[in-house]
Amino acid sequence: MSKQTFSTPTLRKIATFGYLGLLGFMPLWLLVLSPSEALSPTLALVMFVLPLLFPLKGILQGNPYTFAWANFIVLIYFLHSLTTLWVSEGETLYALIELLLANLMFFAGAYYSKYRGQELGLKIRKLKDDLKDEREAFENKDNS
Repeated sequence: MSKQTFSTPTLRKIATFGYLGLLGFMPLWLLVLSPSEALSPTLALVMFVLPLLFPLKGILQGNPYTFAWANFIVLIYFLHSLTTLWVSEGETLYALIELLLANLMFFAGAYYSKYRGQELGLKIRKLKDDLKDEREAFENKDNS
């Protein structure tokens, strides 16, 4: 097994910082720093803030499972920042900040969920183990 570079609590803090940073930065960017003429403020909030609210409770509680699935949501912001970098020269700094926060959340969250899950004894069972258990249960049922 390889040695961890960061401790589990440090990974949690980095991931939470990235998450809360996105949660605070996105409305600031879209409503104050560079309001969009194409999007209404309400639509901007619904599209870019609402998805971040779904994992809020689990992130604050430090649930490794929440950090793992929240990464799917963070990919939206990763793609948004890359698209903005590609098409909008005037918002390069804002897109880079979003990209940094999304990467912090994604990578630290992935490693936090992995290492914290190992500490808690959680693991994803292998398919062959599931099939073996089902086969044994089925065979025991037939022998009864």
